[in-house]
Amino acid sequence: MIDINSLNKVILIGNLGRNPELRYIPQTERAVANFSLATNEKYFKPNTNESDIRAEWHRIVAWGKLAEFCEKYLTKGKQVLIEGKLRTRSWQDRDGNKKFTTEVHAQNIVLLGKREDTSEEKPYSSTSPPSEFPESEQSVSTEESTEDDEIPF
Repeated sequence: MIDINSLNKVILIGNLGRNPELRYIPQTERAVANFSLATNEKYFKPNTNESDIRAEWHRIVAWGKLAEFCEKYLTKGKQVLIEGKLRTRSWQDRDGNKKFTTEVHAQNIVLLGKREDTSEEKPYSSTSPPSEFPESEQSVSTEESTEDDEIPF
């Protein structure tokens, strides 16, 4: 349901706290991956004139092909950008008490940080130009133009 008067959007950049756990829903065989993401912020303590880092932990859930991507390419410590939306669900603990948890349902995940050269299979990089462009169009010339360019404004 889309309401034009509201927006549920989350953008996080952080590091994975653990490897994604992939499972399949028995009724539909749909993949779901769960993992945690840590975001850090630096804050100043005025009473000691020191700064410290505070970590905030987020529960991330990915579904379908995105879940399978997570299981294949994400590992503990990997830096990622996650776009998604907040979802709150309720459940009962062992004592029968109703509990609530808020999760980020990922809709897009971008790998950040250094590329690891240890694996033979490389993930698709959305930052590289599509292969249908000739090599000459992919590189930008560093030579300065000797002509006087006229700017129309």
